[in-house]
Amino acid sequence: MTPTAWISLTTDYGLGDGFVAACHGMIARLAPAVRVIDVTHLVPPADIRRGAAVLAQTVPFLPYGVHVGVVDPGVGTSRRGVALVTPGGLLVGPDNGLLLPAAAELGGVSAAVELTNPAWLAPEVSPTFHGRDVFAPVAARLALGAPPAEAGPAVDPATLVRLPEPALRREVDGFAAEVLTVDHFGNVQLAAGADLLDALPDEPRVDGRPAVRGRTFGDAPDGALVLCVDSAGLLALAVNGGRAVDLLGVAPGDLIRVTGTGNG
Repeated sequence: MTPTAWISLTTDYGLGDGFVAACHGMIARLAPAVRVIDVTHLVPPADIRRGAAVLAQTVPFLPYGVHVGVVDPGVGTSRRGVALVTPGGLLVGPDNGLLLPAAAELGGVSAAVELTNPAWLAPEVSPTFHGRDVFAPVAARLALGAPPAEAGPAVDPATLVRLPEPALRREVDGFAAEVLTVDHFGNVQLAAGADLLDALPDEPRVDGRPAVRGRTFGDAPDGALVLCVDSAGLLALAVNGGRAVDLLGVAPGDLIRVTGTGNG
């Protein structure tokens, strides 16, 4: 493999402990010239779907490199650790569905391996900290140009764990879509593509509430709900000057119904 100067990290480790620094340190020991981009370490604990969404919506804008994702409630169990090869970069992390949406954004999985070669791992692997002892050292070696095949046996991409498809149901007067994620600003991202916006009137209703169909937040009056296409190309609900998640009282996984004016 061609060496790369970049590794990215996306985790649910938080910033109050030394977990992130330990991963940085492991990478620096093995590949001191490689630069690390911290995507986020504030994914809600064990929220694989949120981590997958953040990773998938970020990697297309990062330089070619090795992208490490660690949202891993099954750490230390029989779940596999894997490295995925794509046309747009490499992905390293648990085989729990976290990596595949990002792999799709990078052109799809062309090869995959299970991370079993002890020479690629920390001398002692903690059963509760694979980010430091498995994924960070593997990422460092891949960034230096080591062939992924040396990390462990090949994995059939068809056997990789996939997250369930989020709910989306088209209806005569609109659609119902699952809340995919909620961002730092309280914007509610739906599992619905931009094409669904065109069929709606200028003033649709969201679970019975009036909304504005707009291009951006400022297209709605202060405090009003706006339905727009977000930077990931998905439909999102926002409040001009407020937080849509608080107004709607929803959480990831909930179903939201969007209809034409006058329909509940």
